[in-house]
Amino acid sequence: MWYEILPGMAIMGVCLSVPGIATIFMHRLCHGGKEKRIARYPYEWTLIERDRRLSGSGEHKLRCRQRFEKFMYL
Repeated sequence: MWYEILPGMAIMGVCLSVPGIATIFMHRLCHGGKEKRIARYPYEWTLIERDRRLSGSGEHKLRCRQRFEKFMYL
């Protein structure tokens, strides 16, 4: 009957949603709980570049790597 396809559809739905959810949690892990900033317009890109210049981008990459290594060896 038609309901025999429901378990297969549920498994496919879960398998297709896992990469998207895993990406969200990896971004939270690496960026300290903040969402990744996306520049859709040139003005937003200039704001991101300004923030990067003011805060220093090397420090952020170092913190992300230290957090990731801490969780790798648990």
